[in-house]
Amino acid sequence: MSGFASIGECMIELSGAAGDNWRMGFAGDTFNTIWYVRALSAPDYAVDYVSAFGDDPFSRKQRDFFAENGIGIAKSPIISGARPGLYAITLDGAERSFTYWRSDAAARRLASDREALTASLKGRDIVYFSGITLAILAPADRQTLLEAIATARENGSRIAFDPNYRPRLWENVETARAAIGDAMRLADIALPTFPDEKDLFGDAVPTVTAARLTALGVKEIVVKDGTGPALVVAEGHEESVPAVTANAVDTTGAGDSFNGAYLSARLKGLAPADAARRAHCVAARVVEFHGALAPMDEAREAFEKLCEA
Repeated sequence: MSGFASIGECMIELSGAAGDNWRMGFAGDTFNTIWYVRALSAPDYAVDYVSAFGDDPFSRKQRDFFAENGIGIAKSPIISGARPGLYAITLDGAERSFTYWRSDAAARRLASDREALTASLKGRDIVYFSGITLAILAPADRQTLLEAIATARENGSRIAFDPNYRPRLWENVETARAAIGDAMRLADIALPTFPDEKDLFGDAVPTVTAARLTALGVKEIVVKDGTGPALVVAEGHEESVPAVTANAVDTTGAGDSFNGAYLSARLKGLAPADAARRAHCVAARVVEFHGALAPMDEAREAFEKLCEA
């Protein structure tokens, strides 16, 4: 097994507004995560973003951006006439809100070619996806995706999943609960955020989230809780890992960067609690930048220093 695959939607991101001037970039929850996996992996380690792409100038610029930063697209389809989704970040202090234009985004067709999807996931150390990945798909494509992920798992890949519940993307709460539950039953590593789990499942405290996921068969669980400690349940142990204080200017991508750093640390052989400590350090550095993607060298430095500075 070799390589990391992340599945989902990478959008055009508008951020850092100053009057009517915006900075354009590319981001999206599972892409943000793979950005940090790329930053924290050896240059020759295969890192691929599995999605579907358009053929317009913005889509070509998007793929060029991936290539420039060492991120492949595996066998992802390029669809004639399609285009990427778009979102804008507005800030109230360091807290962010989002406005989206994504209803006809190419990524909604990422599971339309079953053979290409299966080939893209073949032979990966870790396959990562999120509840947003599920939410943007039509029901039939959602099932195709889960079947492809199940095949990858049967063939030896570890599956990592972040429920990342976003109510506006789902038809209703019942559908979200069912689909996220199906995904969790395939997961080897779960990376939920407690406020999301509280909203969707009514969990009272992070230990309730961990117990519910353990009952679904997940062996490694990290329940994130913003600036609170992360609850790590794995290998027969439970540990609360404190967050790291940061001079936050934009919390966009904090959880995604945590996930990327955590999975990178696990790929390097670190124990789950040690991986969570590294992940907190990276997330604390990331929120000190505007937008979802902090410079890769900053992420590497935070990971390597392990908050000693």
